[in-house]
Amino acid sequence: MMTHSFLTVLLWSSVFYVIHMTPSQKRTNKHSHSERITGLSENDGKTLHRTKRGWMWNQFFLLEEYTGPDTQYVGKLHTDQDKGDGNLKYILTGDGAGSLFIIDENTGDIHAAKKLDREEKSLYVLRAKAIDRKTGRQVEPESEFIIKIHDINDNEPKFTKDMYTASIPEMSGVGTSVIQVTATDADDANYGNSAKVVYSILQGQPYFSVDPETGIIKTALPDMSRENREQYQVVIQAKDMGGQMGGLSGTTTVNITLTDVNDNPPRFPQSSYQFSSPESAPPGTPLGRIKANDPDVGENAEIEYSISNGDGSDMFDIITDKDTQEGIITVKKHLDFENKVLYTLRVEATNTHPDPRFLQLGPFKDTALVKISVEDIDEPPVFSRPWYLIEVDEDAKEGSIIGQVAAQDPDVAKNAIKYSVDRHTDLDRIFNIYSGNGSLFLSKPLDREETPWHNITVIATEINNPKQSSQIPVFIRILDINDHAPEFANYYETFVCENAKAGQLIQTVSAIDKDQPPRGHKFFFELVPEFAVHPNFSVVDNKDNTAGIMTRRNGYSRSKTSTYLLPIIIFDNDYPIQSSTGTLTIRVCACDSRGNMQSCSAEALLLPAGLSTGALVAILLCIIILLVLVVLFTALKRQRKKEPLIISKDDVRDNIVTYNDEGGGEEDTQAFDIGTLRNPEAREESKMRRDVLPETIFQIRRTAPLWENIDVQDFIHRRLKENDLDPAAPPYDSLATYAYEGNDSIANSLSSLESLTTEGNQDYDYLSDWGPRFKKLADMYGGEDSDRD
Repeated sequence: MMTHSFLTVLLWSSVFYVIHMTPSQKRTNKHSHSERITGLSENDGKTLHRTKRGWMWNQFFLLEEYTGPDTQYVGKLHTDQDKGDGNLKYILTGDGAGSLFIIDENTGDIHAAKKLDREEKSLYVLRAKAIDRKTGRQVEPESEFIIKIHDINDNEPKFTKDMYTASIPEMSGVGTSVIQVTATDADDANYGNSAKVVYSILQGQPYFSVDPETGIIKTALPDMSRENREQYQVVIQAKDMGGQMGGLSGTTTVNITLTDVNDNPPRFPQSSYQFSSPESAPPGTPLGRIKANDPDVGENAEIEYSISNGDGSDMFDIITDKDTQEGIITVKKHLDFENKVLYTLRVEATNTHPDPRFLQLGPFKDTALVKISVEDIDEPPVFSRPWYLIEVDEDAKEGSIIGQVAAQDPDVAKNAIKYSVDRHTDLDRIFNIYSGNGSLFLSKPLDREETPWHNITVIATEINNPKQSSQIPVFIRILDINDHAPEFANYYETFVCENAKAGQLIQTVSAIDKDQPPRGHKFFFELVPEFAVHPNFSVVDNKDNTAGIMTRRNGYSRSKTSTYLLPIIIFDNDYPIQSSTGTLTIRVCACDSRGNMQSCSAEALLLPAGLSTGALVAILLCIIILLVLVVLFTALKRQRKKEPLIISKDDVRDNIVTYNDEGGGEEDTQAFDIGTLRNPEAREESKMRRDVLPETIFQIRRTAPLWENIDVQDFIHRRLKENDLDPAAPPYDSLATYAYEGNDSIANSLSSLESLTTEGNQDYDYLSDWGPRFKKLADMYGGEDSDRD
């Protein structure tokens, strides 16, 4: 029969003696209820009952970072069922069992196999049980206990940053916060003072201080100036154990920069400055630079320069160079050495961004005296006016003086001046000038109607120094003189109807005048004295520079008078009075009942519309030229120019002779020598190429006579092959054309090439039987005997 006993776990720890603590093993009734266990015994199979006893374990502490030579003893497992005979086996499970914590399975002793670090793991939960070696069954249920690692001060405080950077305005008060630094300690803050950190300053005194509890860095001195010192390096220490002796510590570095404030006014390094300027310097010319020093930086050092007072405030100006913070003195107006030699200026430099907190330190500006001397130079002549306007009548005589210009040397020497006219502005040389006194006079007559204005340039030059010269524009206005008579404004084509009534207006005329009187034009119209009382027409002055042509009788006849000439005198009202006579041509025409012209006589139509003699001559010349061009074009088109056999001496291409007309048969020997065909032996023995100089003299090859061959086609082919292979033959690009009729002609061969084979004359009488087409051949060859006779 198997019996179950209660397992009593006893934990004995050497730690208890170190920290003077012992676990209190208290038996409680927490698990005092009865549990019925049914099992079959080996002897009698009785049912057994056991009461389960519970154990409550306190926390046990084990020192971290143990450095002893042996393993650290933790405790002992034991059960009252253990008789000491080695029948039971103790097993440990849970956090670190087998690796960090090992157990002797025979005795139940537990040891820590490695050095423990509370910062990695501060609490281990383990479970223990006892097993019967023979049966492999637990003699007690698992019992759980806790091992807590006791902290020691093995971690120094660490700052969140290795280096801090901070800034604070200069001139800040004592106690002004700069930055807060923070350090942390990995030790247990709930046990002892291992994690209690206290801050202190190691470097940076007496300028800064640090709060020992919060780590806030503050200023310790008043009115720290950036201009004296800008950078500070402060070293802060964080120490645990509340700062007591033996505590661990860590440090960090804080770089503190004093930022600038506008606490310094600008100051000139010297009280006065001296500059000079030539009197010819144009406005805007820089004369020099001055600078006020300001130890501040950025916008706090920006300076604005101005001229506060002085006798040269109107002649000079000062501007600020934003990049260099310098004041640039410039010329404002033209200087004159003869007028003033020395100028004095009071220049002021002012901060543009003053800080109200520091205004009690004094005015943030400074002044300096600037003296500017004017240097004398040789200046060109100066005219008395910037330009001249001269008015002259257009009837002024040649040589008459029309005006005068004046210039003088502004220098003290007062050099003599000579005058001249720039001929680029007076190409017609109408005007001239006396070089000594600048009087302008006419060289040619004027005509206002042609050119009403003349713009010329007069040059004044120093006699002693011709390089010094100046010029001035002179505007010459030509005043009008009444020297032109008025005339008709247009050419009027006037007609009168045959059925016109007396007093009828047939035409309104107006006049123009090239002159321009100051009061405007006023024209008068009237008939010439010889026609003061014209029986047919009258002139009525409308008093508005126009006149009306009126009929004086009823009815006009084309057959009697087709055209009337009406002379009209036109006067102007200027002095002297000018007048001209204009003749108005009036045609008599047939009109309808409304007065619309229908037809006029031929003479009347031709008179106003007739062409001048010059126009007729021009038209005739154009017609003649056109006819000549047509004739030439026709002649050139008819005359066809034959193309040459060889266009150029250098052209050695195939030359083909083209015949477009009927040849003369065998009598035509102009194109080529046909004797070679007739008699092969008549060919020259040593005909060489004449277009090139042969490099090698080839031996002339003799060929066998071929006159026994009666086939002309074969003869030609052989000769062509011979010439192709013979380098001494005439040029390959010379083509001789031999017309061969063939073997199938019903008229047989007409060639006389075979005539050499027979000694007798041939009979050509059969040609007369071939019809009229061969009559010419029959006459040529059939009449040979008679020709001989």
